[in-house]
Amino acid sequence: MTTQTTGTSTAPTAERRSWLRDHSELGVCVLLLALGVLVLTDALTMDVDVAQRGPVGPRTVPIVVGTGLLVIAALLAVDVLRGGRGQAETGEDVDLSEPADWRTVLLLAGVFLGAAVLIDPLGFPVAGALLFWGAAFTLGSRRFDRDPLIAAVLSLATYAIFNNLLGVPLPGGPLMGVL
Repeated sequence: MTTQTTGTSTAPTAERRSWLRDHSELGVCVLLLALGVLVLTDALTMDVDVAQRGPVGPRTVPIVVGTGLLVIAALLAVDVLRGGRGQAETGEDVDLSEPADWRTVLLLAGVFLGAAVLIDPLGFPVAGALLFWGAAFTLGSRRFDRDPLIAAVLSLATYAIFNNLLGVPLPGGPLMGVL
């Protein structure tokens, strides 16, 4: 009785929590919406050379991606509000009763951060090789005769493709002066 006279009640709070729990996928919609707005804002405020060749300029892909993110966010929100629910993972390679493998996640994060720190002083080919080799080792490969060679080839190929073919300059490091 007192809840009606004072205007405060725990029932609306419980109903609100229940509604939010039933529509938790709206959080993904908000994330997609924010990401779409960020991408579109960056694309539309980008400094672009006026003299462009052809109809497709540097803004085209970000505008398409940002618009796509907004459309997906809206469609997902409509689906969730109509009662749609995401399906639980049922893949045969995923055991949801097992805890997360935080050791592997932290090791991969460490390998990635190490490569990010080493890319300037050592260059992309060396840092990339360490990244590929470290990721393979962290994920369970113990082929010390093969993994470093594959990592070096992948790193050098990636460097050559980005630096020479795509025109995206990557730091070469001290070894690129020798090669």
